[in-house]
Amino acid sequence: MENYPTDKIPGFRERLQKLLPSLVEHRCSEGHRGGFFLRVEMGTWMGHVIEHIALEIQSLAGMEVGYGRTRSTREKGVYNVVFAYTDEKAGIYAANTAVKIAEALIKGEDYNLEADIDKMKEICEDNCLGPSTSSIVKEAEKRNIPWMRLGNDSMIQLGYGANQIRFQATTTCKTNVLAVEIACNKKRTKEILDMAGIPVPKGTICTDEASLLNAVETIGYPLVLKPLDGNQGKGATININSWAEAVGALAFAQSISRKVIAERYIKGYDFRILVIDDKYVAAAKRIPAHVKGNGIDTIKTLIEEVNNDPRRGKGHGNVLTKIKIDRDTEEMLSKYGYTPESVPGVDEIVFLKSTANLSTGGCSVDVTEEIHPANILLTERIAKTIGLDICGIDIMAETLAEPIVENGGAVIEVNAAPGFRMHLAPTIGQPRNVAAPVIDMLYPAGKPSRIPIIGVTGTNGKTTTTRLLAHIAQNSGYKTGYTTTDGIYVNEQLLQKGDTTGPASAQYILRDPSVEFAVLETARGGMLRSGMGYDQCDIAVITNIKEDHLGLNDIHTLEDLAEVKGIVARSVKETGWAILNAEDEQCRKIAEDLDCNVAFFSLDEENEHIVKLCEQGRTVAVFENGYITIKRGNKKTRIIDVSHVPLTMGGKVKFMIANAMAATLAAYLWGFTTKQITQSLQSFAPGYEQTPGRMNLFEFRRFNVMVDYAHNPHGYSAIEDYLKNVNVKRKVGIISGIGDRRDEDITECAMIAGRMFDHVIIRQDKDLRGRSGEEINQLLVDGLNCCGRTVTHEYVEEETEAIRHAIENAEEGDFIIALTDQIVPVVS
Repeated sequence: MENYPTDKIPGFRERLQKLLPSLVEHRCSEGHRGGFFLRVEMGTWMGHVIEHIALEIQSLAGMEVGYGRTRSTREKGVYNVVFAYTDEKAGIYAANTAVKIAEALIKGEDYNLEADIDKMKEICEDNCLGPSTSSIVKEAEKRNIPWMRLGNDSMIQLGYGANQIRFQATTTCKTNVLAVEIACNKKRTKEILDMAGIPVPKGTICTDEASLLNAVETIGYPLVLKPLDGNQGKGATININSWAEAVGALAFAQSISRKVIAERYIKGYDFRILVIDDKYVAAAKRIPAHVKGNGIDTIKTLIEEVNNDPRRGKGHGNVLTKIKIDRDTEEMLSKYGYTPESVPGVDEIVFLKSTANLSTGGCSVDVTEEIHPANILLTERIAKTIGLDICGIDIMAETLAEPIVENGGAVIEVNAAPGFRMHLAPTIGQPRNVAAPVIDMLYPAGKPSRIPIIGVTGTNGKTTTTRLLAHIAQNSGYKTGYTTTDGIYVNEQLLQKGDTTGPASAQYILRDPSVEFAVLETARGGMLRSGMGYDQCDIAVITNIKEDHLGLNDIHTLEDLAEVKGIVARSVKETGWAILNAEDEQCRKIAEDLDCNVAFFSLDEENEHIVKLCEQGRTVAVFENGYITIKRGNKKTRIIDVSHVPLTMGGKVKFMIANAMAATLAAYLWGFTTKQITQSLQSFAPGYEQTPGRMNLFEFRRFNVMVDYAHNPHGYSAIEDYLKNVNVKRKVGIISGIGDRRDEDITECAMIAGRMFDHVIIRQDKDLRGRSGEEINQLLVDGLNCCGRTVTHEYVEEETEAIRHAIENAEEGDFIIALTDQIVPVVS
């Protein structure tokens, strides 16, 4: 549809407006109501339309979202469409559905929108966070406490690493397991409260009609029967006044639990009091599910109308629950002499449930300010007596405005994991932010929710810099987790192999409750596919931005690449630091748009940008007189002589000096002492175990072999710079081309190889990434022929065979350099 914007599709706007009239609220770039329809009328592209449809159908399904952007790519007719979601599964469904809707509108076909809305509601009810969980998450967000979902249910982690707290619904990791068991056993709860002098209804346990008869004779009518270990009012029957009712109620309760509690029925209203961290928080009067007659409609029709309230949903997904006609409903109606087909009179209130639980369709009235101080003290004492950190107390009484010990009220139940819906959004009265005291309890003033995070990105050197920073943190006493291109580690223990530089790997570390410090290598691919694995970091390091992966994922230029890499620096908190390469033009551009502190490093102390920064009193790290030195204006702090840093191979490898400098500056600005940094730099020994694939040198009797990860022109140039200082008989290189790189990148790598090697062995990757082996090899040969010197070459297709061939044919004094991204099999 690239050649058919919306103004060229006859009737498109009218059909869109008829199907989705609520899109009139989308202001779009016009900035006013109806702005999006104006854009459609003027002419816009289908990606933009799909964005707005995807947002709107989510909103119609009860998932309020608003952010969306659509941008063209460099490929004609291809667009990147971005939009927010509440639930990922529902968001993906919305994406697919938006395309289908657009296609139907283009063709002028009818479309059944309601079916999709219902499906998304169903997905949300199965996957979205419930009101209680969502309220705690939102309160955490207000306080800048990070969170992540653990699995697909309501298990949530607040905070990172060693400072995390977990909760599910309103059960926290501080909730006492024994207290939950007590609360779930109604008989035990009553016994404990009774012993504490707290008013509870007189009651006993029934298991059959004989014990039920004994309960009737002992307690008398009216009675309440409910399952011993039930919840949410399931299986309960109240105000029983005859033996026939009692027998039926026993059978109903035993459908939930064999043991049934029988107790005296307390007249009055059903109140729920919420106590958090032993402090009274809120109170609500619960009203059983009911309808109000109009003299025309049946009770069944009235229920359907009530259920149409958008606040009502299935289960606990909404602030109110839909009313179902069940056994309890039919028994309640029979007391009125009604059936679901009966028509109640005008303004007649017909109660449909015997209990006032919100889970059965009840509603609530906030009475937080009406509770008597004596009842507040009583409920706080109850929570302490049972031992619950978040405690819901059910009281039957005529009012809470006077002490229940005086007005005949009683404590009916104590609930672990009480729902917050009735307090967050009461049907009548003031909403209460009951999530705030939960966060106050979980993260009292002064308790941190985060751990230090250093994010590292760049084109080359990021893995070595990450490992070095992790080594400094670990040597300084922190339990350190870090992610790299070869695996996930916690304190040098490899937990997962592979290229683990995406958001899932970062969250792996941040979920680990033992980790006190995180150093996260962050690659472009993961950011483009799935975003960041963390919301903000303390320090960001960008080693450099060079030609690599260009032409992929709509990243065609260094400026494009810098926009992606810059995300890591833009995630630094305001008081944190971005560590950037002063010699890199793109890094300098990134610095212009940052809100955090910025510091630069450079191998050249006389670099014009470094000189200017020093004149401004800014913080820099430079390589001066053989030392890594940190300068602030005219003040110099020499950290270490690079000849004492094993990573630099006696100060001969410039790019390793740069990596060490970036890590040193980041560590220094985070707050590590110069002694901690110096000792760590001296003890960080390069090699296959510590820095796999980073200039791993293997010495044989007659020749040496080096394995390195260099895979782009900048990486090849770094190896070339090192080899200039290596005096050997013959330098043999093993290289390959990467199929999804640009022609010029493959050719340039081969050209550099031709300059630094005397003989080249051309191999092939297992994955040719969309090209033929012949095409890649030809580009490599073209590059070798343009290197400006004569260099021999041969083909050995399989990588390990190429290594074996080079070793078997090595001469005395040869130096073999294998450039590969398959480090383990090559070394093995």
